[in-house]
Amino acid sequence: MKTTTRRRTARFLAPVFALALALSAGSPAQAEDPSLRDLADRHGLRMGVAVSAHLLDNARYAEIAAEQYNSVTHENELKWETVQPQRGQFNWSGGDRLVDFAQANGQDVYGHTLVWHSQLPSWVADGGFSAPELEGVMEEHISTVVDRYADDISHWDVVNEAFNEDGSFRDTVFYRTLGEDYIATSLEMAHAADPDARLFINDYNVEGINAKSDALYELASSLLDRGVPLHGVGLQSHLIVGQVPSSMQANIQRFADLGLEVVVTELDIRTNTPASEQQLQAQAADYTRVFQACMAVDGCGGVTVWGVGDANSWIPDVFPGQGDALPYDHQYQPKPAYWAMHEALGGDGGPGPGPGPGDGDCSVTYTVVNRWNQGAVIDVTVRNTGTAAVDGWSLAWTRPAGQQITSAWNATVTQDGSAVTAEGVSWNRTLPPGGSVTFGFQIAHQGQADAPSGFELNGAACD
Repeated sequence: MKTTTRRRTARFLAPVFALALALSAGSPAQAEDPSLRDLADRHGLRMGVAVSAHLLDNARYAEIAAEQYNSVTHENELKWETVQPQRGQFNWSGGDRLVDFAQANGQDVYGHTLVWHSQLPSWVADGGFSAPELEGVMEEHISTVVDRYADDISHWDVVNEAFNEDGSFRDTVFYRTLGEDYIATSLEMAHAADPDARLFINDYNVEGINAKSDALYELASSLLDRGVPLHGVGLQSHLIVGQVPSSMQANIQRFADLGLEVVVTELDIRTNTPASEQQLQAQAADYTRVFQACMAVDGCGGVTVWGVGDANSWIPDVFPGQGDALPYDHQYQPKPAYWAMHEALGGDGGPGPGPGPGDGDCSVTYTVVNRWNQGAVIDVTVRNTGTAAVDGWSLAWTRPAGQQITSAWNATVTQDGSAVTAEGVSWNRTLPPGGSVTFGFQIAHQGQADAPSGFELNGAACD
């Protein structure tokens, strides 16, 4: 007979909430503006974030997670290989820590995930179980995890990533052994463990209308017709800048028309790194599109972003050369994407770049560090000699005749005829008073590697 231990709600963590409030008082992003969670609460929407329990030791990370979001999702702590690495041996430390954090900060918890082919321990994936045996393994895992958190977790991603891109079922140990009914069985097991929980199927590349989302739609319709306890679908939304599906709102609407709740569960919008200012602005526009698609449909329950800041995102490890996908940067400062979400939820669009420098409030040093017959390497140092910070610097000059820039580093350099513009990247876009930044580029030239006659920083002439 299986025995489970239901987790008791923590009552002793009020000081954590007090600490989070004390930290938030000094937040540069929100000193005068409502938080994302406050704005989302006005609409009755989930404004969630995926959190790794061990990163809560970082005070700024914990501050943002507590202050900005009304819901948290375990990033990894409730995945099968973490919570039950060996059969019958459950590890609750990370799961409990995040639940305690959420309760201390008045947040909902969204459970992720119960049945998934990835991050699955080998004893399940390669166990060679018969169909009845595997069903027993699933029942033990699902009922134990869901029962433990029945008082703490309101929503569950029960089945994750069941489909291939063409809409066929993914070849997993669960599908091979039990057929497509493993999905209905998983939902029924979770419902038996906690009849009050809302149960979801979650997948990626199903944000717009396509073969994969069509298959998810047909499955959801079939499960509902059979009376299987399915309450919603999760659209992961690991997107790329410039590629938010135009059919996203229509896709959300058709699932909502089935009576299902739709949640954007894992939003990030990646780009090539380092992201230029233009890319960050395009990313912000894409965040706006996702929020608009959700908020236009009554059945959309909200949005969860997949991580607190770019420094801890999963993307660079999986997609080398890409990242900068989240609303906070590597230093946990708000990006244009943050302010796009803020504005979409009814707040303002952020402080903007502020006043630019005046003429003479900047200086430029242009140094030829290497030269050969028809080429040269140039270093440029820009210094803010004024009294106001320059947030989002852009240095412009006219390219000397006979020169062509062939590559650049530590800045995004664009050329339009003889006009050249260099812009800061994510880690050096702000120039404080007295601060400087150095970037470089290589040129091909005919004749001499002459310096430009002058430079302008955000429209102001520099010495």
